[in-house]
Amino acid sequence: MRRRFTVPFAAVAVALPLALVPAVSASAAPSDKPQVLSSWTQTSASSYNAWNAARNNQGAWAAYGFNWTTDYCSTSPDNPFGFPFQTACARHDFGYRNYKAAGTFPANKSRIDSAFYSDLKRVCAAYSGAKLTSCNSTAWTYYHAVDIFGVAPAGAAAGRLPQSA
Repeated sequence: MRRRFTVPFAAVAVALPLALVPAVSASAAPSDKPQVLSSWTQTSASSYNAWNAARNNQGAWAAYGFNWTTDYCSTSPDNPFGFPFQTACARHDFGYRNYKAAGTFPANKSRIDSAFYSDLKRVCAAYSGAKLTSCNSTAWTYYHAVDIFGVAPAGAAAGRLPQSA
């Protein structure tokens, strides 16, 4: 009779301390999520490189619950005139989607758009002559499109159209 109660009592003895530990939400993101998001949406090349490294290793950042989805350059060409803007557009989508989810998009929109323009200009820096001029003009057009039409879903300025990013 003694043996029958040994296993159940042992199980209770192990489970009881676990029951007293406060439960932590499985969906709670690390407390530094805003700082990480900010560090990945700056205008510098190092910010872009850090974001791109994380994008290529998303599993390591799963606990943060970032939204990595993208439609790249939305309805505009991802590689206009052969200029590879696709990854810059993906980072721009990342910034828009994650700041909207955090409820802090309006305060960060200008910086996200500026980071996008910096990323596009870095793409253009690989060219020279007429190709550089063409690339920079295209980058300027892409930047101004998001500057004017990329708005927050709520409380958007009158006369501006919402962007899907």
